[in-house]
Amino acid sequence: MSSRTAEAPLRLLHLEDSELDHVLTLLHLQRGGLSVESQRVDSEADFLLALEQPWDVIVSDYNLPGFSGLVALDLLMARGDDVPFVLVSGEIGEDTAVEAMRNGASDYLLKNNLARLVPALLHAIEAARTRRARQRADRQLGESQQRLQELAQHLQTSIEMERAAIAREIHDDVGGSLTALKFDLAWIARHSDSAEVQTRVQGALETVTAAIESSQRIMHNLRPAILEQGLLAALQWMTARFERRTGIACSLRAPEQALPLDPGVPLVAYRTAQEALTNVSKHAQATQVTIDLLMAGGVLSLEISDNGRGLSPDDLAKARSFGIRGLHERARTVGGWVDLSSDASGTTLILSVPLNPGGVGPSPSEPDADDPTGWGDL
Repeated sequence: MSSRTAEAPLRLLHLEDSELDHVLTLLHLQRGGLSVESQRVDSEADFLLALEQPWDVIVSDYNLPGFSGLVALDLLMARGDDVPFVLVSGEIGEDTAVEAMRNGASDYLLKNNLARLVPALLHAIEAARTRRARQRADRQLGESQQRLQELAQHLQTSIEMERAAIAREIHDDVGGSLTALKFDLAWIARHSDSAEVQTRVQGALETVTAAIESSQRIMHNLRPAILEQGLLAALQWMTARFERRTGIACSLRAPEQALPLDPGVPLVAYRTAQEALTNVSKHAQATQVTIDLLMAGGVLSLEISDNGRGLSPDDLAKARSFGIRGLHERARTVGGWVDLSSDASGTTLILSVPLNPGGVGPSPSEPDADDPTGWGDL
């Protein structure tokens, strides 16, 4: 109580039609060591007008002429004001008190037991402070999580932009230089009769050809140009290449016609399938993979299922499972989400992306049309 006295005076709004009861209430508060600034109101209009001011606590009689404490409590709750509300009455029953507490009242007292008024007010005020502090902390945590999510999405977009830039440099510089070198070696081969030179030239041509193929493979992994032919064509190419490279049977079920997709969605779907197949080849010990692509209810769904050993809860909860986290963040860049389920019979990953009608217009997180990662309406 001493700490309360040392602070600024307690701002009290008193809903009471009896001046005598109002004075009696203030006397009890003063005897309890509280410094109080109060205002008494006794009608709904005055109560609503008084709520425009800041209050530390509201003390309300239960029954007033043409008004009641429960109605006042409902008005306070409707405004969303987090102000402690203590109901005081000489005639309140247990059922009414329970209803008031259920509706948001901090406490209730009988007028013949005002000795408990000061502890009840202090407890209500402290509880409100704790509640507001928790709400503020929750709000700050939510804002922090939102900033982290935006950062993760920005990093995903930046990674794709950097991949596209590196792919262009490999194509323009490395690829161009290797192609020119290959022409020069071919010229030397045509203009030399030396068997030793021919042998060296053929070896160099094989090396340069392998280097060109490697640079093309790296460029494709960095920036999948196959997407320019549409998501369906890219997935068909990916499944065929995966099956040929790993020996794991991989089937694709998809609509025969190209789907109208929002900008950015084909790349996200392609990267999701790419990451899923990489995980299958590394960890799943599967013999079969099925990819389903479909559109239903304005939502694009890409489902990748395998018959491997599955993932344990510990695998899913690993602190460094950045591949799975990356899939979630990548999906969010186009407003989608990822669901992952796994058991002893295999693992299923589903990417879901709501699409704009007609597939027109960039998503909020998508780069500008001139950006190298803006793949257009594929």
